[in-house]
Amino acid sequence: MTDSTSKHSNALAFLLSRSSTDHLVEPAPDKAQIAAILSAGLRAPDHGKMRPWRYIVVKGKHRRPFAELVTRAMKSVDPDVPQKKIEKRLHRFSEMPMIIALGMHIEPGGKIPVIEQEMSAAAGVMNVLNALHAEGFGGFWVTGEFADDPEFLATIGLNPPDRLAGFLFVGTPERAVRESRRPDISDYMAFWKSEPVSFGAES
Repeated sequence: MTDSTSKHSNALAFLLSRSSTDHLVEPAPDKAQIAAILSAGLRAPDHGKMRPWRYIVVKGKHRRPFAELVTRAMKSVDPDVPQKKIEKRLHRFSEMPMIIALGMHIEPGGKIPVIEQEMSAAAGVMNVLNALHAEGFGGFWVTGEFADDPEFLATIGLNPPDRLAGFLFVGTPERAVRESRRPDISDYMAFWKSEPVSFGAES
């Protein structure tokens, strides 16, 4: 099966053209732009109207202090973390045009299973990535072992049972984003015909 965007609607061709990039420079979205972009996250499926999305936007002079919180959390989780890794994270979180911490407001004892709340939060992030692409910006979703550090979470405003799904690095692509090679969909889909299906990806 061959992908041919020329046969798709403009909207579908656009979605198929999105790729992540962390080669990002200024400008980042302004206040109005990021509000509109994050609003797309709230259009994600949300069984039970649990509304788990919590977006913490970091920009400008606040990036360096945020980066220092990240490295402190890294050391808390792993006292033996290599200094080179610390410096790399400090640089990345200080220099990215904008960072969005992806909070998840989870209700473990609620009427909706936790996994569905987590999936709604993740679907919101995908909507945000598509919205960034639509507005001419780029994004890159990252996480790290430090993202569960209780002190770090509390310092940025997330308290149990709130959690973190990672971070989005946001900005303008430094250069044209080269479309990354994707696997053939024929290996990842199957039509059920009254018997168990198999997938090429597993052969």
